[in-house]
Amino acid sequence: MSETASPSLVQILNLVRSEQATTRQEIERYSELGRAVVADRLGTLCELGLVNESELGAATGGRAPRLVRFSADRGRILVATLDQTALGVGIADLDGALIMEHHEASELTQPVSALAERLTALFRWILERQGNPPLYGISISVPGAVPDGGEALFLGTTPAILPGWESFPLVETLVEAFDAPVWLRSSVETMTMGELHAGAGSGHRTMLFVKVGKRIGAGLGSDGALFRGAQGAVGLIGSVPVSAAGGAGTLEAMAGSDHIAQEGRSAAERGASPVLAEHLRRGGEITALEVAQAAQIGDAAAIEILSQSGRLIGQVVATLANMLNPALIVLSGSIAQTNDILLASAREAIYGACHPLVSRDLQVVRSQMGSSAGLVGASIVAVEGMFSPSILRDWIMAGRPQAHPLFQRMKDEIARKRDVQASTIRPPEA
Repeated sequence: MSETASPSLVQILNLVRSEQATTRQEIERYSELGRAVVADRLGTLCELGLVNESELGAATGGRAPRLVRFSADRGRILVATLDQTALGVGIADLDGALIMEHHEASELTQPVSALAERLTALFRWILERQGNPPLYGISISVPGAVPDGGEALFLGTTPAILPGWESFPLVETLVEAFDAPVWLRSSVETMTMGELHAGAGSGHRTMLFVKVGKRIGAGLGSDGALFRGAQGAVGLIGSVPVSAAGGAGTLEAMAGSDHIAQEGRSAAERGASPVLAEHLRRGGEITALEVAQAAQIGDAAAIEILSQSGRLIGQVVATLANMLNPALIVLSGSIAQTNDILLASAREAIYGACHPLVSRDLQVVRSQMGSSAGLVGASIVAVEGMFSPSILRDWIMAGRPQAHPLFQRMKDEIARKRDVQASTIRPPEA
């Protein structure tokens, strides 16, 4: 088939994939293509394994139409979330639906080479458990903001998101190991997408997502899409300056999990918190989660620490809400999801500082998805990337995104760099 057929193939596939059109008649109506063209393109898409017409629909006065369905099981997407203290991996179908996930403790401060080795081993383990299905892409959620170096298909070298990343080719290592394109997004962005598509944000047009942890960040989802800004650095609210009775600093420094833990240790040492003081006496470490647990059982000092953090977070989020007018605000992170006090304080501050029109129908809730949000969101990022019309048109005739010419050039460049490196360390001939 001629390359000139690609635009119509892309149009029809995305109509079917989005379920906007589920029969040949609907495809003809929405695409404004003739019956013969639609039949020809559907035949090609069926041969490529991207759609099928095996199911019959309901009859409406005549012959039952054959339903046209997207073949989401045609391939798989590997996904991962790299957090400060945990590593999550999973595998999803081409609709972005998570099929399997695994989480384990992991320190992000370890060498990137060790992290890449573990990630590669886990990915291979998942693929083997799933019968080694065709792999269409890899999508990874990382803690820092990812510069917008490729909205749909990640091309180039590993960005220096964290210390040490500039010296190790993580993306290139994964490309070589699995022969698949790699997408990178920040954890806040992927969690926003996961919550928007499969969690509390499902059905809402506009959602503001706030992750509370060592870092505090926000993401904005509107009409099912993620707003990324000019450089992919949306939502860095942890850097906003705030002040409280105890001093002033950035929101992260004054309300993040490190601050909560620090205030908890101080309260324990002063004897202001009986629960935390007893925990410290027994040799336990005071973390933000320990403070949250103490607050849940009524420890007054712990309650005040979390309330203060919640108020500061709520004040900053209220400013965003007044500007963006979201229908829903979702708070995530272990502290927000396991403790009612921080959530209640943040909610009170948000409603108190928002304009009446903004707060009238506004909902402020905790995340429904927890650690799965980042994995689901990462799969959605890859799906939207590979099936975006500008990318899809260059690989659809081959049936897999690996055929994209830019991806092929990236592989060639990786191979060239490897050969150059190998030649520089070759020992001299005897």
